[in-house]
Amino acid sequence: MIKVGDRLPEVTFTAATAEGPKPMTTADVFAGKKVILVAVPGAFTPTCTKNHLPGFIAKADEIKKKGVDTIAFTAVNDVFVMDAWKAASGAGDKILFLADGSAVFAKAIGLELDLTGAGLGVRSNRYAAIVEDGVVKVLEVEENAGVAACSAAGSIVEKL
Repeated sequence: MIKVGDRLPEVTFTAATAEGPKPMTTADVFAGKKVILVAVPGAFTPTCTKNHLPGFIAKADEIKKKGVDTIAFTAVNDVFVMDAWKAASGAGDKILFLADGSAVFAKAIGLELDLTGAGLGVRSNRYAAIVEDGVVKVLEVEENAGVAACSAAGSIVEKL
């Protein structure tokens, strides 16, 4: 599992743009930037949609005033689901939504979550990280993926 001080592996996410799906590498997202990366088990799932994402949308301006360039959310969902989640959430340009459709990133950092028993397949564990120029500075992984506590916006803002 990735830990504080580690560099994120080079993988490719997909983000929705006005021109359609766009590949975005780890370097595209993190190089030379301070980024809060939040991972959730799934777009539109209850805790993710009602608790986790809204806190970061509400605190986006405060977070950016503290020197954060990007707030990014990733989930093991396809780019179209992530784009629909963005639209439904009202996040606008406050959050960058990164699709990790085949769990390549989640597996590469050792934070995949096997929910096949619940019919959900392999997902990402719930966590939030503060990443500076591709290096993990803070990492808060939830012990229970159904709860957003240590990885919630309020908790992460305190660590900036």
